[in-house]
Amino acid sequence: MQTTDIGNKEEGKVWHRKPTPSNTGIMVTVIRSAAAYQSKTVRFLHVTFDTTGDSFLAGDHHGNIYVLDITRNRFRLVQKTGQACTALAFNLRRTTEFLVALADYSIKCFDKDTKQLVSWMRGHEGAVSSVSVHGSGRYAISTSADTAQLWDLDTFQRKRKLNVRQSVGIQRVFFLPLGNTILSCFNDDSIFAWESDTLFCKYQLPVPDEGPRIHYKAFAVTRDGKILAAGGRSNLLHLWCLDTRQLLRVVQMPPKVRTVRQLEFLPDSFDGGASQTLGVLSQDGVMRFINIQTCKLLFNIGSHDDAITSATISPNGRHIVTIMDNGSLNIYSVQCLTQDYNKPPPSLVKVVSEGECSALTMKVKSEGVQRPAKNPGRRVKTKFLRPPAVPMTEDKENELPDGLNKKRLVTLLKAFGEYPAKYRMFVWRSLLRLPENHAAFSSLTDKGLHSAYLSIQERYPIKSHKLQRGLQRVLSALAHWAAIFGETDYLPLMAFPFVKLFQNNPLLCFEVVATTIVNWCQHWFEYFPNPPLNVLSMAENVLAHHDKELLQHLIDCGVTSQLYVWPLLETLFSEVLTRDEWLKLFDNVFSNHPAFLLVSVVSYVTCCRAPLLLCSHKEDFEYFFHHRNNLDVSSVIKETYRLMESTPADIHPRNMLDDFQPLTRGQYPVFNKYPTYIVEYQSQERERIRQQEVDYLRERQAVQELRAKAVQRQAEDEAWYTQQEILQQAEEKRRDILQQEESKLAEQRTRLTAMKRELKVKELQLMDAARRRFLKQQQDQRLTELHRLDEQIQRKKRFIPSFYFVCNVMVSICPLLSIMGCLCPQWGVYMYSTVYNGVSICTLLRLMGYLYVLYCI
Repeated sequence: MQTTDIGNKEEGKVWHRKPTPSNTGIMVTVIRSAAAYQSKTVRFLHVTFDTTGDSFLAGDHHGNIYVLDITRNRFRLVQKTGQACTALAFNLRRTTEFLVALADYSIKCFDKDTKQLVSWMRGHEGAVSSVSVHGSGRYAISTSADTAQLWDLDTFQRKRKLNVRQSVGIQRVFFLPLGNTILSCFNDDSIFAWESDTLFCKYQLPVPDEGPRIHYKAFAVTRDGKILAAGGRSNLLHLWCLDTRQLLRVVQMPPKVRTVRQLEFLPDSFDGGASQTLGVLSQDGVMRFINIQTCKLLFNIGSHDDAITSATISPNGRHIVTIMDNGSLNIYSVQCLTQDYNKPPPSLVKVVSEGECSALTMKVKSEGVQRPAKNPGRRVKTKFLRPPAVPMTEDKENELPDGLNKKRLVTLLKAFGEYPAKYRMFVWRSLLRLPENHAAFSSLTDKGLHSAYLSIQERYPIKSHKLQRGLQRVLSALAHWAAIFGETDYLPLMAFPFVKLFQNNPLLCFEVVATTIVNWCQHWFEYFPNPPLNVLSMAENVLAHHDKELLQHLIDCGVTSQLYVWPLLETLFSEVLTRDEWLKLFDNVFSNHPAFLLVSVVSYVTCCRAPLLLCSHKEDFEYFFHHRNNLDVSSVIKETYRLMESTPADIHPRNMLDDFQPLTRGQYPVFNKYPTYIVEYQSQERERIRQQEVDYLRERQAVQELRAKAVQRQAEDEAWYTQQEILQQAEEKRRDILQQEESKLAEQRTRLTAMKRELKVKELQLMDAARRRFLKQQQDQRLTELHRLDEQIQRKKRFIPSFYFVCNVMVSICPLLSIMGCLCPQWGVYMYSTVYNGVSICTLLRLMGYLYVLYCI
């Protein structure tokens, strides 16, 4: 197996030599080391394959998105989002685009070739847990805890929004393959199917009435969209037929599986989409692949020490990419996994048919391990390793769960000094006989954080937020279990090493700490809140028996057992030992009588007698027992075994402490070995102080609010006064301008009045001149008219006699003209008419003459 560190490279090869998968099926492990610290790695968070299954996207904790092409053996950095992603999708209709759900509740679409932002979709009020893309690649559904939204990937607009009640949260909403059906799964184990276009509810799967409730958390659908697998906080799996909407069967996983974290169907090229192999990722970090028809365990990946966080299977079923607990990526070859014959034969998996969930319960039995021969052509007899049918009477107390024997473990421990690191947690769980009471632990955690540990980060700051939350959760559970643990100041120091070891399993961490308190911390709380003087006296008696000189030196220097015994006990040696040394010591502590821990303190002091004899000041002793020293822990353990055997019975702590008692199954025992009245009084005092602190904080908050309001009001007043001054200055300035304008206007009015007066004078002058001209003109006109009348009169006087004469002549000529007409008829006619006309004319002229004469007269 080869490992590739991509570091800060933007592109490169996934593997540097052709991968040869081992029996584990791992082709290559991909890690990303930080730039500043080579020993620190950046965790990968999510992985998703494209539609071909040849390449996949991987997003890390720093917001970097990488595309890894398995067929071309290349990786490339395609985007830097600057924040951690919560979901990925890489099977869009435009093959170069992908969707990234970010920690700020938004969804972004990027192009992997151009590295450009295509669209930015917002609308969620919580973290997006999953993004499901339709088979056509045109639509997508994003799911958060309170809502699911349907997006059109052509326009990147929201088409629909599915809201639910706050009391019923959403587990997951996704498209079914080969159709337009949306499947929504809720926290109350209800599953609904909807039409994607109209959001019309097509059907609802019935919630099983019989059998225990599973609390669905994980879902998987076959490629043909006919079988739905669902699992949750149980080792049971429900297989639903979506065509008939009936529960096909209930599959029970092995007892080691307590919670199902993820389900994935393994596609096959020749199954027509009806996948038969289902991968089940459980709480122990192991992904087991079973056949849903024969219900047999085929193979598994991952282990307890190399746990898997999540897994993604390629659409073509050739590769599996897993995100490990340390943040690295493991790329598996499915072909190598299916051909691995070096593993034990597959175990049977229980099948429960519908309607008989409680009756048909088949348990996985591993009565023997059959190891096939390496050469498949030869037949070699297999040997079955079975435990003895009836154990011996003297070995009953040494028999541990999972078929272990305490005597054999102690023999191995004494031979090698410690348990193998790979199996240490498993051995500890067996030695301590942890009951794993899920319901009881859930009832403690459901009470929330204890008031005594709400601000534990102020007293015990931890760099890792995950460890901080884990320590806070375990301490709160202990405080809810027994009231004294909410008042014990040194409990965080005692519990922190176990929290760091079992940070991924808070239940085991709680039970290990509780078992340690019940057995190895006996009589510690009888003198609470003072140190356990009786326990310290036991250690001092053992030290007095084995090294009187050292004890006398401690007494001469004024050092009591509270200074050299209690610091080691209250921290469980975590301050003076390294991690490996501490694990090695507690391998021996958990394998022996509870008195072994107290004797270990004495052996630690005796092994350090040389530097202690050189110390003379109390501060030196305090520093010595609170810091690491140059000491071989193997010699301390060896000395402890010697003291356990050589200490007299009258002062031996074994005779004063009870034997090991594991925690009971179902419910945790009542812990009341402490002065309840003192704890109650301290609890009441703490509650009173906390209430006073709350009141003080409330009053301080009110005072701060009042102060802030006063400051704000003062600022507003100052701003108002400033504004008023500015307005007043502006008003005065405008008044000056107005006065200037009024003075200018008065001057203009004066000039205008003068101009009007001048114009009026000129107008009067002009009117007077015009009147004079008019009068002169009238006078001249009258004079002219009089001259004209005079001239006319004179002319008429000359014209009237002549006219009168002519008229008379014409009248005289008329008779002559009549005679001439008679003599010549033709001419006469003409003349007649002429004369007639002439007579008429003459008559008229004469009449006119008379009239004119009359007019003249």
